[in-house]
Amino acid sequence: MNILLTGANGYIGKRLLPVLLKKGHHVICCVRDRQRFTLEPTYPSIEVWEHDFLRPHPEDAPQHIDAAYYLIHSMSMSISDFHDREAAAAKNFLDYIRHTQAKQIIYLSGITNQPHLSRHLASRRNVENILAGSSIPLTTLKAGIIIGSGSSSFEIMRDLVEKLPVMITPRWLNTKSQPIAIVNVIEYLISVLMLDQAMNRSLDIGGPEVLSYKQMLLRFAKVRHLKRIIWTLPVMTPRLSSYWLYFVTSVSYKLAVNLVDSMKVEVIADDSYIRQMCPISLMGFDEAVRMSFRKLESDNVGSSWKDALISSMEQSSLSASFHVPTRGCFIDHRRHLLKRAPTDVLDKIWAIGGKQGWYFANFLWKIRGYVDKAMGGTGLRRGRTHQKELHPGDALDFWRVLIADKKNRRLLLYAEMKLPGEAWLEFKMTGDAPPFILHQIATFRPSGVSGRLYWYALWPFHQFIFRGMIQKLASEA
Repeated sequence: MNILLTGANGYIGKRLLPVLLKKGHHVICCVRDRQRFTLEPTYPSIEVWEHDFLRPHPEDAPQHIDAAYYLIHSMSMSISDFHDREAAAAKNFLDYIRHTQAKQIIYLSGITNQPHLSRHLASRRNVENILAGSSIPLTTLKAGIIIGSGSSSFEIMRDLVEKLPVMITPRWLNTKSQPIAIVNVIEYLISVLMLDQAMNRSLDIGGPEVLSYKQMLLRFAKVRHLKRIIWTLPVMTPRLSSYWLYFVTSVSYKLAVNLVDSMKVEVIADDSYIRQMCPISLMGFDEAVRMSFRKLESDNVGSSWKDALISSMEQSSLSASFHVPTRGCFIDHRRHLLKRAPTDVLDKIWAIGGKQGWYFANFLWKIRGYVDKAMGGTGLRRGRTHQKELHPGDALDFWRVLIADKKNRRLLLYAEMKLPGEAWLEFKMTGDAPPFILHQIATFRPSGVSGRLYWYALWPFHQFIFRGMIQKLASEA
């Protein structure tokens, strides 16, 4: 079948795509930035369509589609207007899909069984209502907490459990949920494809256990062989709760606000029908956590919520940042001669950041990360998804990978920290025979007087850090 997969670069899309390909489907991957998609040359059964459904579809949009997965959301991008953005995207998608040959739309939503919903869940239900206003049969799968390596829920719990031996928490930690393993989510998404019984149905999906968030944290700690103490306060304002999540975990403040708003609502699945219709083996919470850590330890994380462009800054596309400017910029360009093959240096560059650190003056990088977090930025807590691999679009501490071209020996990063301007950090190598030249180029385009003052104030630190970093990269080769 010809399958349209929206959000193909997102957390769920990246997990679903290889399964669809394995089953022999031709997949049309709809992405907002083709530069971030890395599978196209490898798989002949993939077609890439670059489009943002916040805009109307072009006339040459793909028409030969049998079914479509709708995996678009905007919760991480805004506190107030994501409802309007999600509605607009759904309407534009529906306007497009009506003109195709699609026989089914599959939408992954959240559980919306309670009379009073958070803004996030109310938006998800509104999108479902929009998508249902078509003659094309809609299948909605509604999930609560998703547990898997790289999922936002898993990473938040990991941050809290591994960093805080004692937690003083808001009372919403007593709210009940029905967590489901990511492998089961993918199984359900595949099982309902072109299934007659699933047409025009809204189906809850959940794991085998109903747990409070406090129980999940304690169970998580037990799996990790950690003893944790949790006290819940009867009163903690949503703002304080949001700051608590923001400063302790790797989520952005916008996402923290929306998560806290949703965590006050019970999300328990009414899943008896789909269990009969799709009798898959459901994975328990503890085993889902264990499997997630096995993936992390083997550096085999299929996708991460942090790498989705939606968790980035207010950019709809990275393409505008690919061409590093020179006019009106401050540039720190350093060169180092390499007397042997650059393979070892490239391996070091490709492992930069995350647990490895930045090879020189890591304490200063950490201080910059704390300052950025205090100013409302991403900080260093995002780390990196893979320890030795980098792909365009990956999050790398407070950078975003724009170009990761190992064949042509070039890595280009774009800063997502809070700055009075824009910044790029580039590593590349030139030369076809020894001696090779390692180039390390830091570019800063200031925004007004504040940007220039920022550069001059940090100039001594940049001299120290950038000089030491390139020497360390070259000397460890």
